[in-house]
Amino acid sequence: MASTNKRRKLTNRSEATDRLRSVLTSFKMVQEDQLKKTQTRLMQAGIRTKDLAFFIIAARFIMPLVLGTVAVLVIYVFDMFPAWSWLRQYLTVAAVLVGSYKAPDLWLSNKVKKRSHAVRKGLPDALDLLVICAEAGLTVDAAFGRVARELGKAYPELGDECGLTAIELGFLNERRQAFENLATRVDLEAVRGVVTTMIQTEKYGTPLASALRVLSAEFRNDRMMRAEEKAARLPAIMTVPLILFILPTLFIVILGPAACSIKDSFING
Repeated sequence: MASTNKRRKLTNRSEATDRLRSVLTSFKMVQEDQLKKTQTRLMQAGIRTKDLAFFIIAARFIMPLVLGTVAVLVIYVFDMFPAWSWLRQYLTVAAVLVGSYKAPDLWLSNKVKKRSHAVRKGLPDALDLLVICAEAGLTVDAAFGRVARELGKAYPELGDECGLTAIELGFLNERRQAFENLATRVDLEAVRGVVTTMIQTEKYGTPLASALRVLSAEFRNDRMMRAEEKAARLPAIMTVPLILFILPTLFIVILGPAACSIKDSFING
């Protein structure tokens, strides 16, 4: 029963995607490079369904049309804000149109950024484990599978990518393609550096463990530098809350009893 419902959902989703694709194609709203770019961003966000790219492309045109129409009706037709000047009304409608057009891309970029940040946090640990596996004599695909199993709970995004890379290394004819797919799925310069190192070691037969050990040390230094940068930026960030919230409370606590005693002395005197 569950498999039947799942199959029915997949069929309905495929039919909806086909209808949407035909509509977008008939209006010439889909370009091949735009579709591939959106599908790549979906992979980088951890979304494996490529058909969602058609819905994102459609949302770029549907959302401005719907929300822009609502804004025009509310502001100009029903005149719900009569006190607004014509410039403010125009800017509001323009902001609604631009914001609704950019909303799908902003949502997707936010998911990509969060996933890349999660992968970056676990990358040094993954490289250390890859070094241990390489020195223990495991093959590259077995090492990636081991990393996926060991770090999957602590870093699920990184474990997912390593597991998928291990599967591709075992099934693809070109092992280079598996590494390039990893660099495509993760929008991170550090991962591209690891992929370049893996491809070079596969091509020239250089020691994998020593190269990964150097990369791991560099990534740990980068992570330490980012932490120190955040710590150095903290005093400047805390200045505004200190002035607005902490200092007034401190002045009230310190000067409040003195002010009360002075007031009482004036009243009694």
